Amino acid sequence: MSKILSKLRGFFSSRTMVGVDKAGNRYFTRKEEIDGAMKEKRWVVFKGEEDPTSIPVEWICWLNGQRKKAPTPEEMIELEARREHVRQNVAFLKKKEEEERKSLGGGIRQRKTISKGGSLDLKSFIQQFPSASFDHNRGFEEVSDEIDGTKNKDRSSEPTGSGESFKPGTWQPPT
Repeated sequence: MSKILSKLRGFFSSRTMVGVDKAGNRYFTRKEEIDGAMKEKRWVVFKGEEDPTSIPVEWICWLNGQRKKAPTPEEMIELEARREHVRQNVAFLKKKEEEERKSLGGGIRQRKTISKGGSLDLKSFIQQFPSASFDHNRGFEEVSDEIDGTKNKDRSSEPTGSGESFKPGTWQPPT
């Protein structure tokens, strides 16, 4: 029983308040002996309702031991100003992009996008490329053979050769 009381007394007497964040959360530390080694314990006391999302990233890093020193109020003000600057830049760029999109209007052909749920069929995919030759009745390979001037169905783009001239990994696809 006395051991529990001494831990409670030590908990309240040896804690040191390190800082306060913008939301009013207070951060504490204390040194305690664990398994013969002195270790630093860090924790937060929330203002009002416990909301872990109200803790700034810098304080999370300090709580987890990724930072040796707690963030200073000056550092927090500087980082908040930097974040606000980034938010303003993002809003400006979105506005600029929207204006460009409106000014271009229907002048540029809209591309179809493929979502995760749906997909386009092969014919509509090939139609996106104006140089592609595809006859729906015969198929792509027959038309491409006629363009090359060959009708060789056994033609392969695989490397040929044997013996000393063959080097693995050096083959490049034909252009």
